[in-house]
Amino acid sequence: MPFRSGSRNVVRLRSWLLPVAAVAAAGLLVFAGYRMSVDTAVPAGDYIHYVQFDVPAAALERAWEADVRTEGEVGWVDLLSALACRYGGDWSQYRSADLDAIAAEMECGQSAAEAGKYFSYYREAYGAVLDGLLGDFSEQQTDDAGNTVWQYKYGLKAFCPIAKGFSYSESDDFGASRSYGYKRRHLGHDMMGLTGTPIVAVESGTVAMLGWNQYGGWRVGIRSDDGRRYWYYAHLRQDRPYAAGLAEGQRVTAGDVIGYMGRTGYSATENVSNIVTPHLHIGLELIFDESQFESDNEIWVNLYPLMQLLAKHTCETVRAEDGEYTRRYAFEEGTG
Repeated sequence: MPFRSGSRNVVRLRSWLLPVAAVAAAGLLVFAGYRMSVDTAVPAGDYIHYVQFDVPAAALERAWEADVRTEGEVGWVDLLSALACRYGGDWSQYRSADLDAIAAEMECGQSAAEAGKYFSYYREAYGAVLDGLLGDFSEQQTDDAGNTVWQYKYGLKAFCPIAKGFSYSESDDFGASRSYGYKRRHLGHDMMGLTGTPIVAVESGTVAMLGWNQYGGWRVGIRSDDGRRYWYYAHLRQDRPYAAGLAEGQRVTAGDVIGYMGRTGYSATENVSNIVTPHLHIGLELIFDESQFESDNEIWVNLYPLMQLLAKHTCETVRAEDGEYTRRYAFEEGTG
């Protein structure tokens, strides 16, 4: 079975503490507090408690390319979920030829769900990370005559959180040890750059939280429109951390400037920069049930592979005389 507790390269789902005999008698498989029918592999009455998202960047990019090439006929989440079934969740086995073979089968009309009875698990887990990041959108551009025109596109509609043209460095640091305040794991992804670098919303959503925290400094939390993703942006700039007018409850569009890189945090005193290196800490929490949000059962995933893909879609910004940055071109999701 693909859910091997303790394996590094799997979508791990904590199992209920139920006797195996009782589970078999009930005709159910139980993983991660998530109950499904043996026959249909359809979730029935519970939700995922843990996800380890470790799809490599190369697989994300190739699946994205297949989706865009077929304009959604080969859905990238379905494709990756089917390949996870083949690998039993062990992405150390990844070969591009395997992904291409499944994509070809899907183009010929074969359903990705036929990959295995655990497909529903992977589709739910991977979909929570990736759904909403690719699709139809329109954005303004400047044509050869210098006119501003709208252009329809199908592809990545989520953006790299670092605005276009601003340099940064990064590493795969998810799970690294942190000791300020108490010993804990790093549940985000750090992108190092210069103080004042414009930070943009990865995807559209609603500002759910805005304010100070002694660990994250000035920070913003944005909930995706489908409610499944909570994007957390921390260590924003001292004194002027946020884009002008940003407020809790406000809806932002993917690519909107929401704040500025800094090094605030590691202090119980508000507006203190005790972080040594300016950087953006960006985190992604998955929410399958509202009871998980801001609880002891939060699910945070490694964003390093996804950030490699989103680097291909950056938002251009312009600076006003007052020092505020805004996006240069308007952007709208959907077919218009």
